Amino acid sequence: MSNEMHVIFGAGPLGRSTARELVRLGKNVRIINRSGKLSDMPAGVEAVAGDANDLQRNIEVTRGAAVVYQCAQPLYYEWAEKFPAFQQAIVDAVVKNGARLVVADNLYMYGNTHGQPIREDMPYQPDTKKGRVRAQMAQMIMDAHAAGEIQATIGRASNFFGPEDRVVTDLAIRPALLGKTINLIGRMDQPHTFSYVVDFGKLLATLGTHDESFGQIWFTPSPAPVTQAEFVKLLEAELGAPVKFMAAGPLMMKLLGMFDPMIRETVEMMYEWMQPFVVDTSKAEKAFGWQATPLQQAIKDTIIWLREDIAKAKA
Repeated sequence: MSNEMHVIFGAGPLGRSTARELVRLGKNVRIINRSGKLSDMPAGVEAVAGDANDLQRNIEVTRGAAVVYQCAQPLYYEWAEKFPAFQQAIVDAVVKNGARLVVADNLYMYGNTHGQPIREDMPYQPDTKKGRVRAQMAQMIMDAHAAGEIQATIGRASNFFGPEDRVVTDLAIRPALLGKTINLIGRMDQPHTFSYVVDFGKLLATLGTHDESFGQIWFTPSPAPVTQAEFVKLLEAELGAPVKFMAAGPLMMKLLGMFDPMIRETVEMMYEWMQPFVVDTSKAEKAFGWQATPLQQAIKDTIIWLREDIAKAKA
């Protein structure tokens, strides 16, 4: 088993976390990114250049793989136009080479549940553009599995943060270390499930190394939901200093979105931050016998990484 090759598309925080967990499990790992270069990774991880849109290259880089992990994506504001074909080129390569597939996903396809806890078995009811894209892509994967064309499984997480993350972490934690105002969105008093990217990577690696996981949807074990106000308090406790914050509501996000395509695409997802957004992650916890990293510890580990990253930038 230790000679198995596990191939990961995407060298972002999730791809890296998945790779580290697979190495811990004794697997050989290949990460596919555009440059073919990768730093700060353990022995046993090789980087190979590739473009996920290129089917022939995908076939080449996944040849001999036992499991392929789809952790890559186009730019956020290009999902509708590019994401389905992007992922299909990876799927077709996996089918060609007879590998198994683990897909990283989010929760957009469930739509606005109006505060009802989200579970894996809930119907897809997307009411946003990106939610419909995600629903279409996920259904294609599971239909292919049901038809016997591929062995696949899907792992999902809520909004995640952690080492190497350049979205939530850079907006809601990094500025605090620099004495600046952190940027939040929506209401401060609504419970929200946050996932830790290290746990998300652990879930994907777990799925790829457990036969019984295939053909199912799994949510990443995550800490109990907290309000954004509570998240700030945890951050303050770790830093030992007050944290200034700014929370942009829907109107402000619409105005900012006029000048920034990333913010513009976030507007339709504001429902996640205006009411309870709670995820039931008990299925994976019970099946695989592990719990999420406690939220305070996840924040602490993220701050440790951020301090090192800030120091490197200054060197």
